[in-house]
Formats: sequence, C-alpha cells, structure tokens
Amino acid sequence: MSLNKEMISKKDWVKVDLSSIQSPKAKDNLLRKNKKPSWLRVKLPSGKKFTDLRKIVDKHKLHTICESGNCPNMGECWGAGTATFMILGNVCTRSCGFCAVATGRPSSIDWSEPERVAQSVKLMDIKHCFITSVDRDDLEDGGANIWVQTIQAVRRLSPKTTLETLIPDFKGLHTSVEKIANVNPEIVSHNLETVRRLTANVRIQAKYDRSLEVLRLLKEMGVKRTKSGIMLGLGEKEDEVISCLHDMRKVGIDIVTLGQYLQPTKKHIPVKRFVKPEEFNKYKEIGLKLGFKYVESGPLVRSSYHAEKHLF
Repeated sequence: MSLNKEMISKKDWVKVDLSSIQSPKAKDNLLRKNKKPSWLRVKLPSGKKFTDLRKIVDKHKLHTICESGNCPNMGECWGAGTATFMILGNVCTRSCGFCAVATGRPSSIDWSEPERVAQSVKLMDIKHCFITSVDRDDLEDGGANIWVQTIQAVRRLSPKTTLETLIPDFKGLHTSVEKIANVNPEIVSHNLETVRRLTANVRIQAKYDRSLEVLRLLKEMGVKRTKSGIMLGLGEKEDEVISCLHDMRKVGIDIVTLGQYLQPTKKHIPVKRFVKPEEFNKYKEIGLKLGFKYVESGPLVRSSYHAEKHLF
C-alpha cells in the first residue's frame, strides 16, 4: 500500500519526514514504528476550569511551558486548575534538539512579568506553583534576578502557596545559583534531560557534568528538596539510565522524573523507540532502592506532572 504525508498528520502519529524514502514498503514500516501506542494517547483539553485558566493566561499575557512545550498533560493539568508558568519570555537562546520552545534572540526583559505571574497565581488560587523559564544566555546573570523577583512576588500575594522552580543551568554561574537557593523555594529542579552519552546531541549548549554541579551546589547551599529528570526513547541504553540515576543520587537529588520523549516537529530529534510502562516501572523500583525520596516514572510523566505530590 502506498502512503503519503497527509496520512500521518493525525494526532495518533509521530511526525516523520518521508520525503527521502522512495519504497512504499519502507514508508509503511517507518509509520508502523512511529505510531503512538495506546498508552500515549490523551484526551483533548476541555471543561470549565480549562476555559477559565485559558482566559487568565491570555489576559495577563503569560507564557506557559504547557503550550510552548506541547505538553501531553495540558488537558489534565489545566482541567484541574493548575499550570506551569514560563518566565523570561518565550524565546530561548539555546537550541536543544528535543525542545519545542522557539530559539532566537529574546526580547528585552519585561520587569512587570513577576507581578503578572503572582497576580495570576492568586486569581487561580494555586496551592502549589510550578515555574520554569527559557535559557537567557544573553543576560549577565542568566535571568536570576527575574527569578528572584517572581518568587518573592508570588510569596507576597499568595503566602500559603508552595513553590517549585525548574531552573536553567545559568552556565554554571555560582552567584546566580546562590540567588535561587537564598529565596529557598520548596523544590528546586534542574533537568539532565538525557544520559551522559547523548547530552552533546540532545542538549547542544549544555553539559552533563555542569548540570550535576548545579544540582550539587543547590544542595550544598541548603535547598531542602532538589529534583531532576530525564526523557527516555532517545536511544539510551538501560545501563546508561541506571548510571544516570546513580549520578543524580551522588549529588544528593531527592526527586527524579522519567518520561517518554515525544518529537515536537520533524525538525527535532526523532523518537528512537516507545518505552513500555513496564520498563518505566522497573526504573521506578531501581530509583527507590537507590534512595530517591520520590520517583515519578511513566510514559506521560513530565517535570511538573503531579508536582504537588513531591512535597515531603
């Protein structure tokens, strides 16, 4: 049977480039390989809570990683009245091969952003607020000052709200990492994203050991709960995943997330394989035996997924 590009535009397929494949049989095999399994299919966003949150996000001109990162859990999270705010704009200075966030030259700093985020958190009556950001290598402090102001603004308007911050590596700048540690969010996260061997391809401008050092510093500086995560399905091997988990424990990480990588567009790194739920369960068991206090491991897991449960 002959297949064409239009046949893989549906939501049940991973986007792949068929233009260079001439054999109909080869195209058919590739499509079967990249068809999303049943455990990765999610419901479309809907409901009053989702609509209400959509209005708040639009009104206050906020950015969410839920949208920018094409998160598969957006319907579930927004439907429950929670969202992950993305600060420092929606254009990143880095070009990671897995990420759907736009890459380019960011606009100037919006100093009103911290207050807008804080007001939205209050309006939404969020109990546990999850904040992340783009990388801002164009800024001397990597955006650390905006981070601090946002955390302080949320605490001022919503003193009972707990905070999780998924921070960039700030190019390893100790003073920027220290600024985050000093405002003491309940959880501070920084993702390794993948195993050591694949880092250079997946996170082009990042360094595996630099990320580990940032996480080590956070713990050394007194952060109570540190967290990191990796994606599976990028070509990693089982022993590499286990080695990565060991590396995380060595720097004192408390919480780890493991989820399935999904290709945002055909320009991004292709999915090498879909990892079965049973394999995710195996890594969860290994992680708990290594001493992590919480392991969130499953095909649809993302950094902010069930984040409120990671408070202990």
